Amino acid sequence: MTSAAALDAAAALAAENPSAAIASLPWLAASLADDAASGRFAAWGRSTIVDENVGAAVLPRALFDELHARAGLEAAWPVGNAGLMHVYGYLLSTTPTPYGLKRERWLTDDLALACGLPRGAFSPSTGSGTLLSRVTAAAASLLSRPDAIDEVVGGRSSRIALGDALPDGATALAYAVDGLVITMFPIADPAVLRSGLGAPRLRWNAA
Repeated sequence: MTSAAALDAAAALAAENPSAAIASLPWLAASLADDAASGRFAAWGRSTIVDENVGAAVLPRALFDELHARAGLEAAWPVGNAGLMHVYGYLLSTTPTPYGLKRERWLTDDLALACGLPRGAFSPSTGSGTLLSRVTAAAASLLSRPDAIDEVVGGRSSRIALGDALPDGATALAYAVDGLVITMFPIADPAVLRSGLGAPRLRWNAA
């Protein structure tokens, strides 16, 4: 299991030496190489690392650039591959948001359980396959639901999918634009989310 302390140490190192930060987490370096070789990042769309709730980048530019270089992806700050940033980049983000740290969705069991998966299903350094491969599969399953919400924004199609609610009402959300995954996270109250959607727009840092 990857500890929050290990991620904090890597995040602190990343500001000055992002290559060393990634190397300090051997599973991360291996996962990036595996996902790049397998073309898994192609299932994900584009996102900005400037969080809409915070109004600032949640990763330093040096780490943003290093992650994309290791993944073999071109990116123009602050817009890059959503899977790379939301799955792996968020693990090294220490920027507080109104919903806590971005990494919590992968380190706690809330999202896994909301997806109908066992505890630890999104553990970054353990499990079958890379974290990105597991997240992509879970997001694709949600997005295939017939009750997903489809929107059209400036000629671009988007889809918001919610899973079945747990006993406490929480569920999982997956979001895609133009058929490419943008993000996935747990939702405490899906009814509140549905009522607050308003007019169609690009959501959750999609670019």
